[in-house]
Amino acid sequence: MHHHGYTWLGSGLDLLKDGPRRPVHPEFSANKIVPLELAHWLLKPATLIQGTWTEPTEAAEWFTARVRMHAPSFASEHHRDQSRLAERISRAVEAMSNGEDVAGGWYLTGQRFLSVCLIACSPHRVRPDIACPRR
Repeated sequence: MHHHGYTWLGSGLDLLKDGPRRPVHPEFSANKIVPLELAHWLLKPATLIQGTWTEPTEAAEWFTARVRMHAPSFASEHHRDQSRLAERISRAVEAMSNGEDVAGGWYLTGQRFLSVCLIACSPHRVRPDIACPRR
């Protein structure tokens, strides 16, 4: 079991177009936007993988670094709260230890949206039929 890390930063308006976020859409593979279903990250090109970890704590460190990098731009004061972020990281380690995905999404200033995801692989517990993109 391992987890692949993915991020997407773009216009929040792009999230409203769910066609390109579905694997059946012709633009799906070429589009970097977060898919509607988390496991579908594994169907995207392997070049979008920003890291792969077998240890949940190492994956959580990557997740934390990405979130903290953008936290000052979170549109909501509630989401910028450091104790909430710390709690979310703690839950992420537990979830990954259980083979679960970890997904974070935040609206940023300027109508932007940040998605930071750690997707379980080999096998994915909800979609075991999806092969690891690195194989």
